[in-house]
Amino acid sequence: MAARTAETNSMADHVVDIQWCIKDRDQMPDEDLIRQWARLSLSDLHTRAVEFCLRVVSEAEIQCLNKKYRGKDGPTNVLSFPNETPAGRVVDENGRILLGDIIVCKDVVQRESRKQEKSVEAHFAHLLVHGILHLQGHDHSVDDQANEMEAIEKRLLLNLGYDDPYL
Repeated sequence: MAARTAETNSMADHVVDIQWCIKDRDQMPDEDLIRQWARLSLSDLHTRAVEFCLRVVSEAEIQCLNKKYRGKDGPTNVLSFPNETPAGRVVDENGRILLGDIIVCKDVVQRESRKQEKSVEAHFAHLLVHGILHLQGHDHSVDDQANEMEAIEKRLLLNLGYDDPYL
């Protein structure tokens, strides 16, 4: 039996730690679907195994985080916290790159879904992909990077079976 290395690129090598910090999961996608979205997206973007944490929270929690880390006193749909040091990416004992944390607010996702006339599932998938790209250093606040990030999001969401989120 051959030894398995951290350089393999199967969906099983990508790890998503999901934390539910809400009272109920009403209308939220199930964990298997979330992991499938993440693994398919990550497999498209990475040649080695990665890991990140997804935390689904209330408006109060995301508002607190948004104020503390971005100086904006209000809830938002998604926040990303890349796990990088001045020396570069952090790697665990199994050779996985530790990407960081993505925080998604259930209530904002549901409200925006209604307003944008799309399913909660499609909007959640978009925010997950958006957060994953932020963990990898993409930044839509810079014009040339915004176009690139949007193009990657569209491609990944199409691969997941969802329409262009910007239509």
